[in-house]
Parts: sequence; structure tokens; C-alpha cells
Amino acid sequence: MKAEKWNIYNPSGNRRVLVTKKLPGEKWIKILETARCRIEVCTSKDVLAPDEIKEAIDGKCDGVIGQLNENWNKEVLLSLKNAGGVVYTNYAVGFNNVDVKAATSLGLPVGNTPGILTRATAELAVALTFAAARRICESERFMRAGKFKGWLPDLFLGKLLTCKTLGIIGAGRIGSAYAKMMVEGCKMNLIYYSNNRNTELEKYIGSYGEFLKSSGYQPVTCTYARNPGEVFKKADCISLHTALNKSSHHLIDARALNLMKKNAVLINTSRGPVIDESALVAHCLDNPDFRAGLDVFEDEPKLTPGLTELENVVIIPHIGSATQWTRESMAVLAAYNLIGVFMKYPVWQKPDMEVFLGKKPPEATPSILNAEELGLKLY
Repeated sequence: MKAEKWNIYNPSGNRRVLVTKKLPGEKWIKILETARCRIEVCTSKDVLAPDEIKEAIDGKCDGVIGQLNENWNKEVLLSLKNAGGVVYTNYAVGFNNVDVKAATSLGLPVGNTPGILTRATAELAVALTFAAARRICESERFMRAGKFKGWLPDLFLGKLLTCKTLGIIGAGRIGSAYAKMMVEGCKMNLIYYSNNRNTELEKYIGSYGEFLKSSGYQPVTCTYARNPGEVFKKADCISLHTALNKSSHHLIDARALNLMKKNAVLINTSRGPVIDESALVAHCLDNPDFRAGLDVFEDEPKLTPGLTELENVVIIPHIGSATQWTRESMAVLAAYNLIGVFMKYPVWQKPDMEVFLGKKPPEATPSILNAEELGLKLY
């Protein structure tokens, strides 16, 4: 790539680190500088193709902070290994863009940045839920077009969520946080499906239900579904928080959509390919009272034909974790992933990732996905 597309920090550093996009904040740079790293940051906003990444790696490269929209396949990982690289970390909690199996075979640790995106992504899912249910974006376009002539009894009638049934697919950190926000805020009953039963979430909702009952309100309930179909059939609002794998790819297809209520609300802040977007477009055309809110897409940044024309779908550009604090914190974790491997620190095994954001972070590597497979020491 052209040299003018890269900013260099600490040019005299003896460890060469590539960062494939400019990251928010300055703290992560100082962390790497303290570890005597030469940091080369790509200033282009275009997604780097595999050949461009390999060209940038060329020569000596100790580690890389890459992006979730880049293809880190075996060939690209091999180029990093051959350049003396000892670690790659995704600036994301997801890692479906990385061939982790190939990295393991090459002896390359693969990092990610979990544990600090939870609140931001859950809040974004809540925002999408109400935007879709109350037709916010549709009505704003109406206003901006100068079509508003005054209040009308039937103008942009939306869906009331209070005391309805909330459905969750994937009750991990983000799914659970979203569920708590919606249940507490709207007194919704919860039905969820997850690979592992979340007893902590069930206990939390149960305790909240007891509080409501003691205060003279109808208590909320929490139900663990035997399969996703139960959630699709019973929920008024369904939010997707599952990882992307073979079993979840196109989990929401034409059959799943037809199981849902005709006026259901579907939210996706997980991974785009969880939804068959062509099926969603057809379903939304046939069911104008159905609503969807999407932050992720099947073939980002491309959108399935017809999606942008749908008034009953809210689409936003993958901003689930886009708060200043969250994105700066992700950069700090990514930097510490590199430092931890460089220094041969053990890999952190506790759920609290915010300890790495303080003045005295532990001498540990925050998150290495293939730590056990590589036989790395655990903290």
C-alpha cells in the first residue's frame, strides 16, 4: 500500500505492530509505545483486501490489530507468521472473519475484545427495538419530507410493548443485559433460547417478578424454550444475540419468519448472516405490520436488494458498540492482547475485563481465543 496511507508512531520502536484502521483514543498508542513498539496505522477507510494486508505485513511484523470486516484467512495469517508475527487480535468481540483453526495450526494466538461491549450493544438493541416498534425512522422521514400537516388519530400507529412477551435468542452477556433492560423497563415476560440455560438470568427475572408482586403489580415470568421455534411463535418482540456458526447461519429463514406473529418486531445486533435477508425482504413486503431493526447485515457493507425500500425495517450501519468509552476500551484491550503475548503473560480467565482499563492492569493477556489449544499459561 502507499506510504501516505499509514501513520507511524514511535518509529524507533523495536517491535513492529500494524493496525489496519485508526482507533479511537490515545491510551492504546501509549500502551504500545511503552512496550517499545513501532505502530503503523492505516488511515484509509476502505476495507483492506487480503492482498493489501499481506503487502502491508511484508518484511518484519510482530503483531497486528485487525478489523472484523477483513478476511484473516490461512494465507494472510501465514504471511504474518512468516514475517515473525507472534499474535493477531481482532478489534471486536466477534471472530468469524478469522480462521482460528488455521491460526492455531500456525501457532498464532488470536485475540478479541469481549466483556466491555455489553452495555453499549444492549442499549443499541433497546434503541432499535423502540425505533422499529414505534416507527420512529419512518415518521422522521415523513417529517423531513414536509408531509406533516397536523396531528391525526391514525398517524404512524405503532406497537405497545409494555406487558408483552420478549423473546431472546442467545442469552449470553449482551442478550441477558438487553433482556433485563426490556423486562425492567416494560414489565415484559421473557422467553429465551440459548445453547446453555442461563440460571442467573432466570433468578434475576424471578426476583424482579417477586418485587413487582409485592408492590401490587402483575409479576413477570421467565421461560426457557426447548428450541428457537417456541420463541418465534410466542414472542411479540424477538432479539437475536447468538454467535455466528453453522447452526445459526440463516437461523431466521422463511420458515422461522412464518412462525412469528404477523406484527412481531425482529431485532438483530448479533451477526448479519443469522438472517436470510432475501427471506426477510419478502416477509416484510407480505406483512406490512411486521417490523425489523438491523444493525448488522448478511453481506456487509452490501445490502440485499429491496431492503432499503422497506418502510417497516430500520437499518443502521453496525454501530452496536459505537460509544466513545466502548470503542476506546476495545482499543486498550486489543493493545494489551499484543503486549501480553509479547511479554508471555498468562491469559486472563475471569469475566471482568474492565480491570485492564485502570491504572494498574494485571500482568495478563485479556483474551486469547485459542489459548488452551496452544497450551498457553492461564491466569
